[in-house]
Amino acid sequence: MQRVAMLAVHSSPLATLGGKEAGGMNVYVRELARELGQRGIAVDIFTRAQRRSEPQIVELGPNARVVTLRTGPAAPYDKNSVLDYLPEFVKRIRCFADGQDLSYDLIHSHYWLSGVAALELRKMWGVPVVHMFHTLGAMKNQIATTPVWGESEERVAIEGRLLREADAIIAATPLDRAQMQFHYGVESERVVVIPCGVDTDTFHRYDRADARRRLGLPADPTKIVLFVGRIEPLKGLDTLIRSMALMADRGEVRRSELKLLVVGGDAHAREDQWGGEERRLRSLVHELGVDDVVQFIGSRTQDQLPLLYSAADVVAVPSHYESFGLVALEAQACGTPVVASRVGGLTFTVQDGVAGFLAPWDDAHAFAGKIEQLVLHEGLREEMGANAIANAQQYAWPRIADRVLGLYQAIEHLRKPAHAIVPLHIPRCAL
Repeated sequence: MQRVAMLAVHSSPLATLGGKEAGGMNVYVRELARELGQRGIAVDIFTRAQRRSEPQIVELGPNARVVTLRTGPAAPYDKNSVLDYLPEFVKRIRCFADGQDLSYDLIHSHYWLSGVAALELRKMWGVPVVHMFHTLGAMKNQIATTPVWGESEERVAIEGRLLREADAIIAATPLDRAQMQFHYGVESERVVVIPCGVDTDTFHRYDRADARRRLGLPADPTKIVLFVGRIEPLKGLDTLIRSMALMADRGEVRRSELKLLVVGGDAHAREDQWGGEERRLRSLVHELGVDDVVQFIGSRTQDQLPLLYSAADVVAVPSHYESFGLVALEAQACGTPVVASRVGGLTFTVQDGVAGFLAPWDDAHAFAGKIEQLVLHEGLREEMGANAIANAQQYAWPRIADRVLGLYQAIEHLRKPAHAIVPLHIPRCAL
């Protein structure tokens, strides 16, 4: 049986979505591991513990599991600090593998931090490394409006090293690959374009009225716009809030029948526990006088999201940058049209004028106009919703996993002699 070590050091695929470091990458890692496991590939996902009470091993399904290792403080901390603990993380992976008498045929790392650990493990195991960035530091710096929102020079340098040294790189879209070439000078033949997937068994259309009833949401004629994502500047939620204020003022949709539901963050957090971005956004809501329109409902579990997508008239994705745009794909799988920024992977995920609309990022007037078109014209909304479902089917996980598995098979011959290392004394290894 082929065995894959999948690395997601900074954020567990078991984390509740919508938190500070939990989003589309977590879903991707979890669902890819499950799909590969069903095909007889053994996958261990290694991540760091963020709570002392976390179990070390959690089964995801046949042949797929999450292995949580104590690396640094057992608490959330800034992702850039993870670098300081990567040597310990690598050691604990070795301890786990040696203690269970396991050997791995391939390493698949996710995000730049995990890539550093992957290159170190390759020295010891002599197996190929496949890496996926999910986001690029150089791209984040390009669109950051203040230095605080940018990424470190160290991250950009490490990403360049990974592009030179990993055995294969997965890009989510052709644009993602082009951005790697432009910013880092990578050779295009080393980058394989394989899009992200969506679980079409989980994400499917529910009757809108029934979904609203089950969630306790207002029935028609209330128009519901949905945002799902982390509460951070990159997601462009301020643009969407401004667009809702414009719609409320214009009166094309009755103010009493207009709602924006924000899924992300912690709905139960006290005001003194809000992060800086959430504090800024809530102040903006109050400043624009749309407290009655905008509702922060906190993060939601994966099984609640299909109901939320189905209950909405429109899902809005106003991000400044998305390498792919998984929320847009999940919404489409549920038959809900999307209004998204014309940036990054969203230009591939959302078929403009077919399954939704694209609008210039940071343009509240454009977003308001596109959202109004969909909420005011039921026929258009239903037509685009049907197109959205058809579009999402091409990203179903079985299709995507076939392509990832094909890449694994294409590079399995790239095994290298492992460096001579001193064997670990297993009884002394604390996991």
